[in-house]
Amino acid sequence: MKTEEEINAKILKITMVIQENYPELSKYLNEMPITVPIDSRPEVNVKNLQKYYDTLLTLFRNYVAEHQLNYINQRTDSGHL
Repeated sequence: MKTEEEINAKILKITMVIQENYPELSKYLNEMPITVPIDSRPEVNVKNLQKYYDTLLTLFRNYVAEHQLNYINQRTDSGHL
């Protein structure tokens, strides 16, 4: 299992990639349900950090895949492929 520091580093890295390459996606980072804790004193632990990272990664991968698919469809529709 990864340490808290390793997961935090991965969260920082993917967040920076999103902000630098897909700034339009960064607005959704603050709206993610996992970032709005239900508890008044949420516990920060490896399990919760990993869950947050996995959610970020899924959001990123889905967006990139959709973005690429839209690009391919636009090129196909205009007769380039």
